[in-house]
Amino acid sequence: MKQTTATNRVFNLSGMFTLALRLVVGWTYFSAFWRRLVLENKLVEDAPGYIGEKFNHFLPNALGIKPVIEYLVTTPDVLWWAMVAFTIIEGVVGFLFMLGYFTRLASIGVLALAGGILLGSGWLGSTCLDEWRIGILGVAAGFTIFMSGGGYYSLDRIGLPKMSWLTKYKWYPWITSGELPVKDNALKKMAIVGSAAILFLTLFTNQAFHGGVWGKLHNKSVKPKIEITDASLQSSKLQFTLSRVEGIDVYGSFLIGVALQDAEGNELVKLDMEDLAHFPVEDIHNEYIAKVKPGKYSLVIPLGAKATLDIKDNILQNLPQGTYKLVLTDISGQTWETEVQSI
Repeated sequence: MKQTTATNRVFNLSGMFTLALRLVVGWTYFSAFWRRLVLENKLVEDAPGYIGEKFNHFLPNALGIKPVIEYLVTTPDVLWWAMVAFTIIEGVVGFLFMLGYFTRLASIGVLALAGGILLGSGWLGSTCLDEWRIGILGVAAGFTIFMSGGGYYSLDRIGLPKMSWLTKYKWYPWITSGELPVKDNALKKMAIVGSAAILFLTLFTNQAFHGGVWGKLHNKSVKPKIEITDASLQSSKLQFTLSRVEGIDVYGSFLIGVALQDAEGNELVKLDMEDLAHFPVEDIHNEYIAKVKPGKYSLVIPLGAKATLDIKDNILQNLPQGTYKLVLTDISGQTWETEVQSI
């Protein structure tokens, strides 16, 4: 389609009007690279602040991409390379987005990155649905800049027209800036269909993560929640798996009590905060990067962590067969319990 001066001017103005959006959103992605590699190295495994552990925090309530996250956090080597690649991609996409260089290609990158953040961590945010807002606004910004291009203040307008080997291709405008090679009616349909799809995604994820459209509001980032599975009593050993599936991501759940009770409520085994602070590391079998481990005053359970605990006690040797109750107590006073069958 032959470009006209009038339509070029419209696209250049549109891109100019969205300049602030392009700069701010571009920085949010480039700054992730800047923080992790320049200001502080957050790609060091087993070091405080390792980005892989933060990624593990997404796992419990991720939407649609949970199997991918679970595979990565159970394979540390692959996870590290994924975090390196993800960080570099964020840096490149954000930098190109700010400069307006291959603007539409960068906007597709922003859409993909924001969509991943939205589906993976959109349920997090103890006060303001933080991660959900970052994700959905990034999706909307990526689509908006794809439609407008870079405008007057972009390297696309300044430098790319001189690259004759590139400008001869019909798909050239789809990855840079300027007039899109489609008729006005098609352009209108792209705008309305894309906007409607993003609005649907907004309402769907807001409801799925927070009940924000109808029903009762809920926030899974406020209080810790522990799930107990595979509890068993045999061979003088109590074994169970615990998973931290809710609560704030920057603060652990602090387990200060583990008790095994009989049918009358008598405590047969009781571990207090001192016992849990010195719980044998060899009896904790972690499955993910985020690890359950003894702390100074308790057993610390980060968000997304999953581990099997073995508790050995002589009193468990001659327990009669029957149903017992396992009770876990958090420092906040919350308790979680499950039934255990003695075999």
